[in-house]
Amino acid sequence: MKIVRFMAEGKEHYGVMEDKNVVSITEIMHFTQRMFPQTIEELISKKLEALSNIEDALKSLDIKAKEASTYKLNEIELLAPIRNPPKIICLGLNYYDHAAEQDAKIPEEPIIFFKPRTTITDPNKPIIKPKFVKKLDYEAELAIVIGKGGKNIPITQAKHHIFGYTILNDVSARDIQFKDKQWSRGKSFDTFAPIGPCITTADQIKNPNNLKIKTWVNNEPRQNSSTKNMVFNVYEIIYHLSKVMTLEPCDIIATGTPAGVGVFMKPKPKFLQPNDRVIIEIQGIGRLENFVVEASS
Repeated sequence: MKIVRFMAEGKEHYGVMEDKNVVSITEIMHFTQRMFPQTIEELISKKLEALSNIEDALKSLDIKAKEASTYKLNEIELLAPIRNPPKIICLGLNYYDHAAEQDAKIPEEPIIFFKPRTTITDPNKPIIKPKFVKKLDYEAELAIVIGKGGKNIPITQAKHHIFGYTILNDVSARDIQFKDKQWSRGKSFDTFAPIGPCITTADQIKNPNNLKIKTWVNNEPRQNSSTKNMVFNVYEIIYHLSKVMTLEPCDIIATGTPAGVGVFMKPKPKFLQPNDRVIIEIQGIGRLENFVVEASS
């Protein structure tokens, strides 16, 4: 099941994406007189029971109710699936090919940093480049959405704590990142975390550790890899992070980026410029698309 948050006819909904349509759970509640979680965040917290009830409702809807609850994708405005996560935890140097392109040592334990929730922006919305940022870059990342919280989670139990997966673009101001010699400031500007277009529930992703991940900038291929190249896989990440901090429902974990980022392109770097369009695609999830604009003075 692909869960989305969206605007339609001036009203916020959440629903289920089916091909080029979205069925509004908000509308289904009206037609069926059945109660479901009011928000995606509530759905994530209740997970299995709530998803099962939604699946049953979708199957039992009559044709008229289904049509009345359905919007075409080109009629709606997709929003970031989660607007206010408790934490956005990010990994650095978590792909063998990305470490190799910069001649970096493979970390023995995950390297982590945080992005504030104010970095989140919606699909098809602008990435705002501050005028003083000269080296703006993209990073395609598989993002884990935590469903069940926990501390000291064993690797063998990690999958039971995952609600689903989405795409996150860890936008980075490389000039600031490398000047500071730590990553927080250069990755924390508003709009520097486009997320979407949906959350694919964990049961729909057979193996999160072998998903194709690609990026294009203005239709030029930039990143083309697989999550099988991660140093620490999805379940190992949850194990390591939960030794440090309690994971909570709706936490977002960005699992690192593969080779092909702009700063390490040969023969010279290719940084994002105003009007550039960035498209990220991850197998089983979909496409996240955003464009770059320069901040007004």
